[in-house]
Amino acid sequence: MSQPRHPGPVLPYRRVSGPAAAGLSAGEVASRVASGLANQVPDTTSRSLWEIIRANVLTLFNAIVVTSFTILLLLGSWQDALFGLAAAGNAVIGVVQEYRAKKSLDQLAVMDAPLARVLRDGDIQDIATAGVVRDDVVVLRAGDQVTADAWVLESGGLEADESLLTGESDPVDKDAGTEVLSGSTIVAGRGTARVIRVGAESFASKLTADAKRFSLVNSEIRNSLNRILGWLTWALLPVALIVANGEMQARGGWEEAFTSGTWTSALVGVIASVIAMVPLGLVLLSSVAFAVGALRLARGKVLIQELAAVEGLARVDVLCLDKTGTLTEGGIVFDGVHELAQPAEPGWERALGWFASDSEANATARCLAAAFENDGGSPAVSSVPFSSARKWSSVTFDGGSGDRHSWILGAPEMVLPDDDAGISGRTGAESASEEVLGQAGKLAASGLRTLLLAYANSAGLSGDGTTLPAGVRPVVVLTFREQIRPDARQTLAYFREEGVELKIISGDDPRTVAAIARQLGLEVRDGYDARTLPEETGALEDVMESNTVFGRVSPAQKKDMVAALQRRGHTVAMTGDGVNDALALKVADIGIAMDSAAAATKAVARLVLLDGRFDRLPGVVAQGRQVIANVERVSNLFLSKTAYSIAVATSFGLLQLQFPFLPRQLSFIDGLTIGVPAFFLALMPNTRRYRPGFLRRSLSFSIPAGLIVAGSLIGLTAYTGAAGFGSGTQALQAASVITLSIVGLWILSVVARPLDAKKLALVLAMCASLVTLLNVPIAQDFFNLLWPPAELLRAALLAGAAGGLAIEVLAWIHGRKFPR
Repeated sequence: MSQPRHPGPVLPYRRVSGPAAAGLSAGEVASRVASGLANQVPDTTSRSLWEIIRANVLTLFNAIVVTSFTILLLLGSWQDALFGLAAAGNAVIGVVQEYRAKKSLDQLAVMDAPLARVLRDGDIQDIATAGVVRDDVVVLRAGDQVTADAWVLESGGLEADESLLTGESDPVDKDAGTEVLSGSTIVAGRGTARVIRVGAESFASKLTADAKRFSLVNSEIRNSLNRILGWLTWALLPVALIVANGEMQARGGWEEAFTSGTWTSALVGVIASVIAMVPLGLVLLSSVAFAVGALRLARGKVLIQELAAVEGLARVDVLCLDKTGTLTEGGIVFDGVHELAQPAEPGWERALGWFASDSEANATARCLAAAFENDGGSPAVSSVPFSSARKWSSVTFDGGSGDRHSWILGAPEMVLPDDDAGISGRTGAESASEEVLGQAGKLAASGLRTLLLAYANSAGLSGDGTTLPAGVRPVVVLTFREQIRPDARQTLAYFREEGVELKIISGDDPRTVAAIARQLGLEVRDGYDARTLPEETGALEDVMESNTVFGRVSPAQKKDMVAALQRRGHTVAMTGDGVNDALALKVADIGIAMDSAAAATKAVARLVLLDGRFDRLPGVVAQGRQVIANVERVSNLFLSKTAYSIAVATSFGLLQLQFPFLPRQLSFIDGLTIGVPAFFLALMPNTRRYRPGFLRRSLSFSIPAGLIVAGSLIGLTAYTGAAGFGSGTQALQAASVITLSIVGLWILSVVARPLDAKKLALVLAMCASLVTLLNVPIAQDFFNLLWPPAELLRAALLAGAAGGLAIEVLAWIHGRKFPR
């Protein structure tokens, strides 16, 4: 254990009764390990790799796709099986995405320090934190992280920072006989402690147990796509049966189809109708848009733990902020000296230099070192370390000739009690005391922390160092402030301008939190003391809606407060850096961890600000807006295809007509009117604000558009039959491809609006590609396409133009109902 840097007697360790423990023997350690009393945390909360694969691959939707893919391969129609690649891509992205989350959760650990210092067989040893066992004696020094819950045996000014566990930034004094919790950090002093709880029973492990349970971020885009896929999964079978019957009847009936062998082409038609209904590309493209957004944010020092979180912050309407470590740097800095009415006692600067350099100084005293230097003058003959119970520390110097004087540094109300006990016998003492305390109180009310430096002519301290001497005279008031992040004010202003409601939640005193909020530009008066929060859910929701600043909040309360806001229909983001924030970050729609966060908090957060810059969040919002707006834009393309596929399949089946496309021909049309342009549209800049109702807006355009397409194709088929071209011929398929391509490109031009140079070039490039591919022999052979006869070509062009005009009318109506 390190010795103090100043000479002279030092207050000895305070210890529990009995001699200091010598630590466990090797045999005792082995016995406890065999009994399962080691500091190992079991992990049974995240899904195994097999469970992840099963959840993403073995679905009814994938079973239909794989079955269709296999049938086409068995029939030798591999050209029509291209859709299998998109389905495989969806499954791979889903598995990889969740497996990354699993790895992050499996590595979840509150302990940042890889080693623990224990006393065994009389020797101090450094061991892995998992090797600590119950009843081990751990040796604690400033800077150590506590590896397991322990009972303090010996304490020499021992102080622990429990802000990661409780959110309260003030260090806590740890005398002998008190408990020190795992996950806290020793910030001052030294001591030993006996381990009482290890592994899953420790405080930090229990605090993060719920946080380790796997969950996906709440994504409106993903939820909407999952709803669509769910509806389609149950619609596929009845539609397939209708199409199958229509195909068979168009070939002379079931018996004739099986006898003649034409059932194979009928089966290909059924598969074409079924696969056309599934928006495979939309799911894949959404994942690609999320992934590209995540890569862009990563270049801006923002780590995305889950792809769908890219959209999350753009949907948030309430942002809950932890004060310590999020809005503030997590520490305090010296603010200034406030002189009193009476002249200051000479030598007070040197006394402050000694307090700052003392080896047992707490965090507050240490930050005086930047302003006051210890010149090593008069030696200290004794000192009393700071205690959170006393709230003061002192040092006594020998001025020579037996003249000793003491300096006391501590809370004004403790150093200079308002009962005037410390300055009795002096004229005007009572008014002087009230004046000093009043001045300190005003400074504290402004959000500053205050300490009073006082002087006493004689040593006068009691033998046990617990009683102040008589004749204490106040010298100067010192103020300290929390270091506010330089980017916090402008970032909060941005969110207020964007209509996002702010809630500041902290474990600190509500008055201090409110003062910090005012410095950040928030118009608040007093903070709400969370110790008086109502337990009834409705009342809690009302309190959360009507207040902005909350202090003295416990970890469990943070989670309940976020949930209360969510019950009121809010989309909630939560920032934090402590273990005490982990549960709330897990419950929130979007959890955001700072770079200084505990490992547990980073692991459960959806976003991690790697450089700790709070001003990265507006960039995350912009990226999220781009993803949401662009995915909504391309969803209109894909869902229009799904709508017309269902409408065409059902109507042609009921009319007992052959399905007018081969699967490969639909792949051709999809590529030109949806797949290729959607890829570019999904990655283009888009600053439109988020609006709820993504699925409603998409379906309100896509379903009517799909019906328009189906009407155009049915009209073309009816004309073909009436004109004597026959149905099911290669000419009809070619004409249907042209009609569908025209209407599909018209939908593309509507969805891409407003058209700038890039979007216009994209639409024209797709039109040129259509004409080119229809005239390239290799493409004609692969997609089984030929130009139809002139009269049928005119009919196809007319049906396409009529469908396009109907799409224009739909776009005008949709634009009035849902203005951009």
